[in-house]
Amino acid sequence: MEADRIQFPVFVIHTDNVEEIDGILWIDDQVLDDKNMSGETLGARRLETPMKSIYPLRYMIDDIIGVLKHRGKNFIDSSGYVFTYEKTDTLQIKYHKILRKVKKGVCAVVWLKDCPFAFTEKSPPPPEVTWAGVLYRNDIPWKIYNYSDKKEKDTWRKV
Repeated sequence: MEADRIQFPVFVIHTDNVEEIDGILWIDDQVLDDKNMSGETLGARRLETPMKSIYPLRYMIDDIIGVLKHRGKNFIDSSGYVFTYEKTDTLQIKYHKILRKVKKGVCAVVWLKDCPFAFTEKSPPPPEVTWAGVLYRNDIPWKIYNYSDKKEKDTWRKV
């Protein structure tokens, strides 16, 4: 997966059998994306297309942790980039005590013990949650994977 190329949100598609014909992405005789339309995003182009048989996008994922946790393999991002995500690596999860949670407008900032920086999350964890499981890449804290009300054993996930 070329993580730098992906523009969130991404949408789950049920197959990797996507064909592009004359600027239109097709799945099983349904239009996934019409790149001939002027819209800059997948949603705008899907609204503009005159095609009637539109492939339903039922499940949206708005961050990389959602992609890691999802069981599906095939996705399309909001720019129309179709990709397959295969779990090939393993990352360590270490649990850290939550020191402070602050709601900041449309996000929350979470500070953890023994982490050199704060994490930005969509929303603060519930008050009863006091531990955070952090994914480590190259022995550096990367993303908060989950929350817990008690300290869990350090573990790993295939990503």
